[in-house]
Amino acid sequence: MPGLAQKLTEKYWIVAILIFGLALKLMLLASDAFPFNSDEAVVGLMARHILDGAWPAFFYGQAYMGSLDATLVAIGFALFGEAVWVIRLLQTLLYAATILTTAALGRSIFRSTRVAWIAAALLAIPTVNVMLYTTVSLGGYGEALVIGNLLMLLALRVWRQEKGFALWGFLAGFGFWAFGLTLIYTLPTGLIVLRKLWHSRAKLATTTATFSLGALPWILEGARRGFDPFLSELLGEAVSGASTGGLSSVLEHSVNLLLLGPTVIFGLRAPWSVELIAAPLAPIVLIFWLAVLGYGVSRLRTKAEDRVGRWMLAGVMATLVAGFLLTPFGADPSGRYFLPLAVPLALMAGDLFTEPSVMRAGRWAYAALGLVLIFNLWGNIQAAIENPPGITTQFDPVARVDHSYLPELVEFLEAEGEWTGYSNYWVAYPLAFVSDERFIYTPRLPYHTDFRYTDRDDRYAPYGAIVAQSPSTAYITTNFPELNQTLRDRMLQRKIEFEEMTIGPYTVFYGLSEPVSPDQLGVYLRP
Repeated sequence: MPGLAQKLTEKYWIVAILIFGLALKLMLLASDAFPFNSDEAVVGLMARHILDGAWPAFFYGQAYMGSLDATLVAIGFALFGEAVWVIRLLQTLLYAATILTTAALGRSIFRSTRVAWIAAALLAIPTVNVMLYTTVSLGGYGEALVIGNLLMLLALRVWRQEKGFALWGFLAGFGFWAFGLTLIYTLPTGLIVLRKLWHSRAKLATTTATFSLGALPWILEGARRGFDPFLSELLGEAVSGASTGGLSSVLEHSVNLLLLGPTVIFGLRAPWSVELIAAPLAPIVLIFWLAVLGYGVSRLRTKAEDRVGRWMLAGVMATLVAGFLLTPFGADPSGRYFLPLAVPLALMAGDLFTEPSVMRAGRWAYAALGLVLIFNLWGNIQAAIENPPGITTQFDPVARVDHSYLPELVEFLEAEGEWTGYSNYWVAYPLAFVSDERFIYTPRLPYHTDFRYTDRDDRYAPYGAIVAQSPSTAYITTNFPELNQTLRDRMLQRKIEFEEMTIGPYTVFYGLSEPVSPDQLGVYLRP
C-alpha cells in the first residue's frame, strides 16, 4: 500500500504540473499576448477549404509540411466554429500531449518518476521560445513534437521487447509527410529499430510497409507531380535564398548556432529579439543548463540499462544540429528550429537530479530548479507585457503588423466596395480569414525595405486568379513609407487617379481609376 500511495502521489504531481502549464497558456492567451499572424491565417484558410471539400496534401506553398495541422483544425472548426482561438486550442492540446509523453519518456528511459515530473515541470513552464511555437500555429510544430516523442517511446519498446515496430514504421512515415522536421527523430530511432530487427527480414519488411502506408499522402502526391520539388522542399528550398551554399553557408549557420542558438534555447532571449530577458537570473540559468549538458554528455559512457535511451536523446539533438548546419534552415536563428531540443534537455535536467551528489545538495538543488522555472515564468510574463510586439513569431520588425485594426479595415473596404486587390504576405491571409474570404487581396507586394519579393509569398493561386479577373483593385501596405511613395509616383506616371487612407498600420490606396498590377507598376526587385 505505501508503494501504491507513492505512485498515486507522483501521478498527482504530474497532473498538477500539467494543469498549471495549461493555466499559464490560457492566461497568456486571454491577455491577447500572441499577435495573429499570416501563417496561422493560412492554417485557418486551409481548414476552411477542407470543410468545403478541398483537401490539400501539403501546406499551401510549403511542401515540407503536410496538411495534418490544418486537418485537425478543420475538425476543431466543425465542432466550435471558425475562429483563431480554435487554432490555438488545438496547439494547447498538442502541447499537453507533449508534456505527458515527455513524462512517459522520463519513466521509460530512466525508470524514474522524479525525472518525469522535473521534465514535465520544465515544459509546463517553458522558455519563451517553446511557449511561442507551441501556442501559435505555423503548420506542424506541435504535431512534430508529439510524433517525435511517440517515435522515441516506440523505439525503446522495439529495443526491449521487439514489439511496436509496425506502429513505429507507420508513425515515422506519417511524420515524414506531416512535417519533415520529424526526420530528426526518425533517423536516430530508426537506427535503434534497424539494429534490433536486423536479424528478421520479415519484421524489417513490415516496418518498411507501414512506413510507406504512413507516408502515403507524400508518396501519392510525389507520384502525381514528381518527387524532385518535394525533396527540394525537405532540404530547405523555402529558405535557400538566405544561404549562399557550400562551406560559406556552413560557417554562417555555425555562427548562428553558436552565437544566437544557446540564448534562445536556454530562454535567455526571446526568439524575435537579441536582448536578454529576466537578466538578473540569466547567469544562474546559463550555469544550470551548461551543467545539464555536461552531465548528459558524461553519462553517455554509462553501461547501465538506460544507455540506449541516453544515446537516443543525444542522437535527436545531434541530428537537429547537423540539419541546422548543413541545410538552408540554418539561416534562420530565430528559434523555431531549435524547438525539439526542449524535450531532451528537460529529460537530461531531470536525470541530473538523480545524481547522488546533486541529491545530497537537497534544498539547494531544488532551489536552483525553482529559479530556472521562475526565470521562464518571468520571461513569458515580461514578453506578454511588452506588447507590442507581444509574444510574436516575427523577428523582422517590418513584418510585425498590429491586426487589432483588422475589423476597422474590413469595415472601410466594405464601405468603399474594394473587394479585391494587392497586399503583402502579412496582410493578405489574415484579411481573407477574418472576413470569411469576402476580401481577396493577393500577396504580390514586397514588405522587405530593400523591395525584395519572392513568388513564394503567393501561397494560394486561386486568389491570384480572382484578383486578375476583377474590374477594380486596391492596394494595402504596412510599415513601408518608401513603398507607399513608389506606388504614388508610379500611379501618377500612368495617370491613374486614386485616394489614400491610413487605418492603424495599414495604408490603403483605393478608388483607382483603372486596375493595375504590381508587375505593371514595377514596384519590387526579385531575388
